[in-house]
Amino acid sequence: MWDERYASDVFAYGTEPNDFLMEHASMLSGPVLSLAEGEGRNAVFLASLGLQVLGVDSSTVGLAKAQKLAALKGVSIQTATVDLATYTPPADSFGAVVSISAHLPSQVRKRLHWLVAQSIKPGGVIMLEGYSQAQINRNTGGPKDADMLLAQSDIEQEFPDFEVLLSREVEREVIEGSFHTGLASVVQFIGKRKAK
Repeated sequence: MWDERYASDVFAYGTEPNDFLMEHASMLSGPVLSLAEGEGRNAVFLASLGLQVLGVDSSTVGLAKAQKLAALKGVSIQTATVDLATYTPPADSFGAVVSISAHLPSQVRKRLHWLVAQSIKPGGVIMLEGYSQAQINRNTGGPKDADMLLAQSDIEQEFPDFEVLLSREVEREVIEGSFHTGLASVVQFIGKRKAK
């Protein structure tokens, strides 16, 4: 499905970074792992700030476009094609992990978040935004499977060893290409890994 969505010359979600990420990017240190990176808009933005970035996604088509976008913007990013259902990021390796619209079945997400938590160095940050369960009846973006939508309380529980810097469910205008456009309900979370 994702290879098909990214096959067009048009960038499905645009080339500009996610607003929430852009607003809070100063909290991030590298290297950064960006989950479900797609066509590269967020990784390229982070690289433009001088951060080392690894963007992972299941779509080779999307990541090829990410590399093209990086070249166009004059920055360098690393990419890797992975299945997030089986991906194991290396422990204590990242200054930050970014998860923007990385919608997965809840059991897959819980497994991944446990591993992601271990992959962040003490003092490092997880920054997440995704569509909330209240988004299910809207046509402004996100999956139509309730199990893949987020609850604020679930996300907080999935990062127990993190100091919560921000955690909220909000409605905001999301303008990101043709698939994420309009008023949306999202969960936003920023946590800092506590020292061991």
